[in-house]
Amino acid sequence: MGKTSKQDTKKKNAKALFLTGQYQQKEIAELVGVNPKTITRWVNAEKWDLELASLTITKEKQLARYYAQINEINDIIAKRDPGQRFANSKEADVLNKLSAAAQKLESETGIRDIVDVSIGLLEWVRGFDVDKAKELSDLFDGYIKTKL
Repeated sequence: MGKTSKQDTKKKNAKALFLTGQYQQKEIAELVGVNPKTITRWVNAEKWDLELASLTITKEKQLARYYAQINEINDIIAKRDPGQRFANSKEADVLNKLSAAAQKLESETGIRDIVDVSIGLLEWVRGFDVDKAKELSDLFDGYIKTKL
C-alpha cells in the first residue's frame, strides 16, 4: 500500500470521526495518526464543518418545527368565533404541505442515521478485521455521498 493510499484512508477515517461531532480536531489527529494542522487543513479545504452543520439539524428537530407550525395554525383557527373554526384555503394548503413534509420526514432514513449506523458497524468490524473495515469505509463513504 502506497503513502497516498494510507493518507487517503486516514483522511476518510478523520472525516468520519469529525462528522460524528463527538471529537475535537486534536483528538481526531491522535486517533488517525496525523498532525492536528493536517486535520485543520482537511476541514477547511473540504468544508467538513458545513457538512457537519447540515447533519446536526436532526430529523427530530425538523419534525418538531413542522408540528409547531401546524399547532400554531390550529391555535389561530381555534380562537375564531363558533361556526368560523375551520381553515381557509390558504391555511388548509399550508397544513396539507406541512403534514405531508412531516410524514415524508418520519418515513425517511436521514443522513445522520446512515452515518451513525455506518460508524457503529465500522467500529464493530474493525475489532476483528481491520482490512474489511477499510473496505467497508470506502463503500459507506460512496453511499453517503449519493444521499447528500
